[in-house]
Formats: sequence, C-alpha cells, structure tokens
Amino acid sequence: MPMIMLCLVQFMLVLDDTVVSVALPSIRDELGFSASELPWVVNAYFLAFGGLLLLCGRMADLLGRRRVFLTGVALFGAASLACGLAQEPWQLVLGRFVQGAGAAMAGPAAMSMIMLMYPEPKERAKVLGIWGGVAALGGTSGLVLSGALTDLVSWRGIFLINLPVVAVALALLPRLVPESRAPGPRHLDVPGAVLLTGAAVSLVYGLLRSGETVWNDPIVIAALTLAAVLAVAFQLAESRAAAPLVPRSFLLSRTRAVANGATLLFSMAMYAMAFLLMIQVQTALGYSPLLAGIAYLPYGAGILAGMWMSSRIWLRIGTRWALLLAFAINVAGLLLLSGVAAGDSYAAHVLPGMLILSVGNGLSLPVLAAAAVADTTEDDAGLGSALFTSVQQIGGAVGVATLAVMGYPRGLTVGAICVALGALLIVALLPRSGGRRQHSGHEGDDRSVPAAAPR
Repeated sequence: MPMIMLCLVQFMLVLDDTVVSVALPSIRDELGFSASELPWVVNAYFLAFGGLLLLCGRMADLLGRRRVFLTGVALFGAASLACGLAQEPWQLVLGRFVQGAGAAMAGPAAMSMIMLMYPEPKERAKVLGIWGGVAALGGTSGLVLSGALTDLVSWRGIFLINLPVVAVALALLPRLVPESRAPGPRHLDVPGAVLLTGAAVSLVYGLLRSGETVWNDPIVIAALTLAAVLAVAFQLAESRAAAPLVPRSFLLSRTRAVANGATLLFSMAMYAMAFLLMIQVQTALGYSPLLAGIAYLPYGAGILAGMWMSSRIWLRIGTRWALLLAFAINVAGLLLLSGVAAGDSYAAHVLPGMLILSVGNGLSLPVLAAAAVADTTEDDAGLGSALFTSVQQIGGAVGVATLAVMGYPRGLTVGAICVALGALLIVALLPRSGGRRQHSGHEGDDRSVPAAAPR
C-alpha cells in the first residue's frame, strides 16, 4: 500500500510537467495572456522544480523524508487549487511556481523512501521499474488528459483533479510510512543552500530563456554566467563548511557520476523527441491536439513492457550490458522516427519507431536510476534521488533548447548521437562492478547487485 500511494503521488507530479501543454490556447484566451507571458505557465513550474530539487532532497535527508514529502504534497495541493481558481495571468504563473516547489519537495523524498523501504536487490530492481513506469505514464497521460479535460470540461479541471490525490496522500501516508532521516546532528548548511539554489535556478532560467530566444541573448549569457559563478562559490563554501550540504564523500562515486552523465545525454534526446514528435504528428500528419495525445498511448504501453523486462535483464547481464542494450534500442528508435514525413501513415511510419523507442526507454530508466543512487544510505538517499531528478530536468531543458530548434529530422538524429555518446561514456568509465556489490558486501562482477541501504 505505501508503494501504491507514493507512485500515485509521483504520477500526479509528473503529470503536471506536461498536462498544461494542450490547454495553453484555452488558458490564453480566458485569462488574457500575452504571447510573451504564456510560456511561463510551463516555465514557472520547471524553474521551481529544477531549481529547488537538490536543496529539497538534502532537506529530506536532514529534516525527515516523510515530513518533507507531506509538506511538499500539501503545498502542491494548495497551489493546484489556486491555479484552478486563477482569474489573472500572474495568479496562474505564481501558482505554477509554487506547484513546482511542492513537487521538488515531494519527488526526491518519495523516491528516497522507496529506496530505503526496499533494500533487497531484486525487490529494489522491481520497484524502480514500477516507479519509472509510473513517471513515464504520467508524462504521456498528461497530454491525453489535458486534451480530454480541456475539450469536455474546462482547462481548470487539469489542476483541480489533483486535489483528491493530495487529500488521500495526506490522510494515509502518515499511517503507512515511518519517518526516516540521516543519523547524527541535523544541521542545514544555509550558505551552501543559498548558493546551490541560486546556481540551480540561474541555470534552469538561462536554459529556459535560451529556448525562447537565442543562446547569445544577453539575459541568457548573464543567467548562465551567474550560475557558473555561484557554482564555484558553492564549491569553495562547501570545502570550508563543518557540515556541507553535499558531503565530499557523495561526490567520489564514479558509478553515480557516470550514471548521471549518461542520464543527462539520454534526457536531452528524449525531451527533445517528445517536443518535436508532438509537433510533427500535428503538422505533417494533420492530427488534432487530442488525437496527437492519444497517438502517444502506445508509447506508454511500450515503456511498461520495457520496465517489465528491465529488472530481469539487468539482474541477469549486469548494469553495463543492460544499459548498452537499452541505449542501442533507443538509438534505433530515434533514427526510425526521424524519417517520419508529411503524408506518412501512423501505423506504418510512426508506430514502429515509437514502440521500439518506448521499449528502449523502459529498459533504460530503472537501470539508470539504480546506478544513480548506488550505495546511497540513510545519510544521503534524498540527495542521490534529487541529483538524479535534477539531471533529468536539466538534460530535458538543454535538449529542448538546443535539439528542438534544429527541426524534426535533424533534432532526432542529433538526439540519437547523444544517446550513442551516453553508451560510449558507459563503456569507457562505468566501473566493471557497475557500482554494485554482492549481497554479502564483497566486490563482484558486473552481475552483482546493489548494496542494500539501511532501513
């Protein structure tokens, strides 16, 4: 039951990444958004979510994962209500920003609780597959649900539908999941938190702005420069802090570094693909927004199939080979989809590449997630989960800002190259043990299993 409840909340959080996309024209017409203001209905959520993830993940470790999770869910619910009742553009944008902040608190805390609830390797492989599948379905379902609610009810329904889920989570989770936090003193490194949050928010804002304008836009350059300066200042502050926000020991894991690097390249390709393919099926194939969302449903089914196979393949052949197989399938799917052109049929030209790519996604995500949080414990499970999610968000922003502007066929082709580079990174740098150890605790080969985190 706790797993079901946490997955339901995760579905809701990811759903709100994409749920406003189809509803934007209706929102613009009713609330009177200008052309320059409208993108911030989407961007405000991403700015808060991507900018606050690392801070909130560390807060979950130090202050209590259940406490931070429930606070985030409550904040998300209040913001959803505010969005559903908004009468002015600024009210909706502010509500979306607060939604993103709530998601940044709840998401990493939920994933870290799951990691600690299921320390046994085979169980962990299965639940990570379910977790990734739920997230993928949330992203896909957002497009369909947005179209259905906007057409049949109102765009306000895409926000108000969150309230029952929030109510159930707040009522049941305190009874189902025990509190957990890092042992020892619970001291939050305030200077480090301010610098890290400033760097993350500046980076995400610069990437979002570049997608709206160009890379040499003065504001983009200023935001990215500020992010770099604050990141350097953060490193200097951390080196002198008695209780650093990101412990040095956490940064020394090569497995986690490689997994997050591969995730960055993978996310660049997949976010750009989702953006470009949605436009392509509406322009080249002439689909309505709702029909285009429905056309994505097989993608969700393929991801579920890949997730079902992932844990079995991963435990049999190991992290390195499982990721290489998955990335090869992703490259094939991207190259197939890059050939979709005007006049093509959905069944013959879109569906085959979509199914191949979705299976590759399903095979990839659980293994990437497990490697990205390899050997995390009660000390840093929230931080590991937050870093993995941050990398996904930043990779997605970079992908949409760079690959999407290249146009459909070229953007997907370059996306395939990014995934291939991720595979090369895994071959060159992933330790042969894959960051996983025998259940007995001794180093093993690439088919060894992840070290269990303490309850």
